[in-house]
Amino acid sequence: MGKHFTLPYDGGLIEKNLPADILHTYEKIWAHVYPESRPASYAIADVIVEAINAHKDGLFRLGLTTGSTPISLYNELARRYEAGLVSFKNVEIVSIDEYYPSSQKEAQSRNNRLHKALLDLVDIKKENIHIPDGSVSPEKLSEYCAQYDKIARGVDLLVIGIGEQGQVGFNEAGSNEKTHTRVVRLSYASRKRQAGNFNHDISATPDKAITIGISTMLSAKQIILMAWGEDKAPAVKAIVEGPESADCPASLLQAHDNVSFYVDETAASLLTRSEAPWLVGPCDWTPKFVRKAVVWLCQVTGKPILKLSEKDYLNNGLSQLLETVGAFDKINIDVFNDLQHTITGWPGGKPNADDSTRPVSAKPFPKTVLIFSPHPDDDVISMGGTFIRLAKQGHDVHVAYETSGNVAVHDDVVLQHMDCAFQLGFADKFDEVKKIIESKVPGQPEPRALLEMKGAIRRSEARGAVRSFGLNDNTNVHFLNLPFYESGGIKKNPRTQADVDIIKDLIKKLKPHMIFMAGDLADPHGTHRVCTEAALEAMEQLKEEGNNPWMAETHVWLYRGAWMEWELGRVDMAVPLSPEEVVMKRHAIFRHLSQKDIVPFPGEDPREFWQRAEERTQNTAKLYDELGMAEYQAMEVFLKLY
Repeated sequence: MGKHFTLPYDGGLIEKNLPADILHTYEKIWAHVYPESRPASYAIADVIVEAINAHKDGLFRLGLTTGSTPISLYNELARRYEAGLVSFKNVEIVSIDEYYPSSQKEAQSRNNRLHKALLDLVDIKKENIHIPDGSVSPEKLSEYCAQYDKIARGVDLLVIGIGEQGQVGFNEAGSNEKTHTRVVRLSYASRKRQAGNFNHDISATPDKAITIGISTMLSAKQIILMAWGEDKAPAVKAIVEGPESADCPASLLQAHDNVSFYVDETAASLLTRSEAPWLVGPCDWTPKFVRKAVVWLCQVTGKPILKLSEKDYLNNGLSQLLETVGAFDKINIDVFNDLQHTITGWPGGKPNADDSTRPVSAKPFPKTVLIFSPHPDDDVISMGGTFIRLAKQGHDVHVAYETSGNVAVHDDVVLQHMDCAFQLGFADKFDEVKKIIESKVPGQPEPRALLEMKGAIRRSEARGAVRSFGLNDNTNVHFLNLPFYESGGIKKNPRTQADVDIIKDLIKKLKPHMIFMAGDLADPHGTHRVCTEAALEAMEQLKEEGNNPWMAETHVWLYRGAWMEWELGRVDMAVPLSPEEVVMKRHAIFRHLSQKDIVPFPGEDPREFWQRAEERTQNTAKLYDELGMAEYQAMEVFLKLY
């Protein structure tokens, strides 16, 4: 339901009437960029449906992938089938990979997931479905792979997603253009990524997989690649603009003469047409876009803003900026002042001060502030220093934990808490809880009783964190437990009006002047993004209802998570942190003990959350310093949505 979250327009490349060969100047695989994943998926569905309906002789052979990337595509294909716009009776499906060993009946198998996502929802004939068989005996495996390779070659259309390191299927770094269908041993990093499908138990995650090879993929008549979210941006850059290299297997598909790439804006954010569009064609030079160009120029030349010369602009493709906006020295001063005015030690506004150049108005003071935290630790990880400062400066600060975060608690942590309760003289529940844990079935939702205990652990940690800097954990802490999250597994329920209504009730109760929420744009199906979209939907509905005039004075600020940070061209507020505030923030993060050391899915970065957060904020302070601003210990930055 509702709209997907996208960032406000801040200028950029003027693509209208721009010839395609100029638009794709730097691209070896042409990228088709859409605002977000759904319209991109609709466009891919258009290609698939048109190709199926136009095919006359024999079966149309369609190669497909599984995973989170094609979810919206498969939903759309199923919808179009229900609407009578396409039939799959004359379609042959070839899936590209499968865990080994695995059974087709296992919930985690690629076979099962593809059936549930699409095949069981359309009129395809069973005999026309080809998915690698993960139950083939080891002694017959080589022969089986050779036979499957013959089936998988020469499909009419191959539609595949890419991994964060440029994987396609289970072809990881080192896979070359001569590889065929085969069994591959999965790296530890890959198994850790896949462990989410196996209750985060890496020991239960297969260490091998069957995958078609790069050579097999190159035999397809047409290839469509797809990627959503900023976590895929480095891989998209390498695949679209980088050299062909086995280090990034998908880049080898540049050799195909009919390949295209469908991406959303965030996945395309590092492409030249997004990162430095003035090198491609004419641009719309809004103030923030001018700032983006100047910051880029500083990083290219290694100079602070006020030392940039006219020659620097001319030698680095920014003559268009000078022609459109004016003299280089005026641009330097304007951007310096613009960026300087984003810095404030008063994130809620400074009382009795001239606020004409400050990011936040002085009045009213104090303000009611509402911080939305998708998980019970995102508040302190992402904006803990600002949180501390808002509370210390006298604002009425509330934090709303949108989900329980229960699935992110390791079973051993629960047992440790049960043992602690017993040692303190409370009832001995250790063996009872251990039996519940042992009853878990891989691929199935966790037992509700276990989830309740894990949720309680995370609530207690969140309370302890905010108490550490003086917030009242009874009146100013709100646990929303949004229903979409409570599936008991990694795959969540769809976001519904029930989620939105819970958020609406809290906003109406508090009537906040400032709302902070997560601005992460990685996985379009991820918890952070779903929570933000639910909150924005709630605010949109409150405005439309017309009986909430106070909403006109409510402003939304977006923070980032532990992995990413706003580029300085977008920043509206930068809050400097003292060394003491950095330590206070670190100690607040430490209160989330269940997320230290043995957190089930920390991603590719092995560092703990506090380490990532500190490096991120210190790097931001360093960037401001390099641009010619004052030197600070660390900085948290925010984008003002409205």
